Amino acid sequence: MLCVYGPAGSHFNIRWARHADAIDIARLFLMSSDGLAAYIWGAHAQGGQSLEELGAARYAREGVAFSYQNCLLASREQEVLGMLHAFRMPTRNPEEIEPDPVLRPYAELEDAGSLYISGLAVYQRHRRTGVGGALLDCAEALAIQRGLPRLSLICFERNAYARAFYARRGFDVLDRRPVTPHPALHYSDGDALLMVRPVDASDAATRSGLSSYIRHVSHSMGTRGSGS
Repeated sequence: MLCVYGPAGSHFNIRWARHADAIDIARLFLMSSDGLAAYIWGAHAQGGQSLEELGAARYAREGVAFSYQNCLLASREQEVLGMLHAFRMPTRNPEEIEPDPVLRPYAELEDAGSLYISGLAVYQRHRRTGVGGALLDCAEALAIQRGLPRLSLICFERNAYARAFYARRGFDVLDRRPVTPHPALHYSDGDALLMVRPVDASDAATRSGLSSYIRHVSHSMGTRGSGS
């Protein structure tokens, strides 16, 4: 079990998620995905299940990329403050074409070999307290420990708040694809942006003191799942 501790001076800890955290992960993933998770999960709804219930069931799984096993949670005592979900992006077969036109732009933006951050969200009442930045610091440390050269994520061009946050953290736009509109998505125009940031072990340790609160990095990275 990886033990992750909050940065010096913070009032929260960061830890690996547990099976019982699946409902919080689902709620936070719904926030972070700007409607994409609602689109994917909604296609599997049965018997009046809510999106939160569907998401919790998916993240309660083990041995797949989209699992609680690949989630870090910021918490204070028993309260969850925020979540980051990340895994090593595998190489997609060049002949493998995503059949769903809504999902195709995101499949085409996958950055194989990076530590892919598929979700980062903080509950509204805990934003602007350093939680999101600390979770990103942990993602960087994981990439370094696992020998991965960069972090990657996909952000909606129209989500100005998220774009600005990631830009401040050193992410640059590497590629883009036009969004395919759907009622479930929060943004019906603009592009989906692949944003990346190289990681540097010496610079990261100096800048954020990661080595002081990350240890025993031996957690499973997971494999490609069946969608978020």
